[in-house]
Amino acid sequence: MTYTIQSGKVNHLHYRNDRAIGRWLFVCAAMVFIMIVIGGITRLTESGLSIVYWRPVTGFLPPLTGAAWLEAFEAYRNSPQYLQINAGMTIAEFRTIFWWEYIHRAWGRLIGLAFFLPFVWFLVRGRLRRDLVPRLTWLFLLGGAQGFLGWYMVRSGLVDVPEVSQYRLAAHLSLAFLIYTTLIWTGLSLTYPVSQIAKDRIALRALRSALGVLLLIAATILSGSFVAGTDAGLTYNSFPLMDGSIFPPGYFDSPAAPFEDHGTIQFHHRLLAMASLIGVGGLWWQSRWLELASRTRVVANMLLLVALAQVVLGITTLVLAVPVHVAVTHQAGAVLLFTMILWFFYDLRSACSNVQDGDRSALQ
Repeated sequence: MTYTIQSGKVNHLHYRNDRAIGRWLFVCAAMVFIMIVIGGITRLTESGLSIVYWRPVTGFLPPLTGAAWLEAFEAYRNSPQYLQINAGMTIAEFRTIFWWEYIHRAWGRLIGLAFFLPFVWFLVRGRLRRDLVPRLTWLFLLGGAQGFLGWYMVRSGLVDVPEVSQYRLAAHLSLAFLIYTTLIWTGLSLTYPVSQIAKDRIALRALRSALGVLLLIAATILSGSFVAGTDAGLTYNSFPLMDGSIFPPGYFDSPAAPFEDHGTIQFHHRLLAMASLIGVGGLWWQSRWLELASRTRVVANMLLLVALAQVVLGITTLVLAVPVHVAVTHQAGAVLLFTMILWFFYDLRSACSNVQDGDRSALQ
């Protein structure tokens, strides 16, 4: 759809369309946020292997009759998790873990509908800019790929060992964050468009720092998926030392240790978390020398507070040996922290660095 610059009315309509699309994408992002939290609960309650089949269309409805529940339970009783861990589980106990996995899958389908239906409506009504169509189409395809990847992950725990592959779990979470990032970034660009990119040297330096911290936080979250995938948080439940030692026993004994040895995985997650906190603190201090919009200043302050809270939650989760409610809050905190750094990085691109000459020379 093409707009001309002949009428303020047309420009205003274009702006209103962008704002409406941006709000819709933020709603979808919020649903993905919730989806990540539900996935964390599913993982922590060991519910992810309770549904041993994948039916993308017909699987939308849960068992509705006693016979249907018996059929689902019988299928689960042939799975490695039941045979090796939950032998003797009653059907009432099975329903508890079934519902978490069902909610996880059903919420994914709802996200697909919440994205696809408005997308078609905006497209048919001619309210989408042409440059947005490929990106939104790609997002929809990524959502479908995420569903397939989720089943591919679950499938790894239905063969011999009742544990999903930590590599597939990391890939599943990474794709979720890629979708979430694209939704947030596109929503911001439509709701708060950047008129010009800051070219001041101090602003550019802060921008590079923000990108570095963003990547560091992303790496920390990725390492957290390996902690979750191997249950590494259930070992070395002390802080700051790991059972009296700085390094875990057998550190780097094998090439696969960073991704398979529980102590090494946990140590790297601790290290990255502390580095992220230091990085956020340094970025916050650096931002004090920039003249930022009031919204951006609030985001910067929130970023620091969330980073501090996230470290406290992480230590609490570890010391208490991963209670579900604390661990889920920690996972939600990770998504919130990522949101804050992404938003701050977006806003920082248009920062106006009207710094006093004396302060400028001191920082250069």
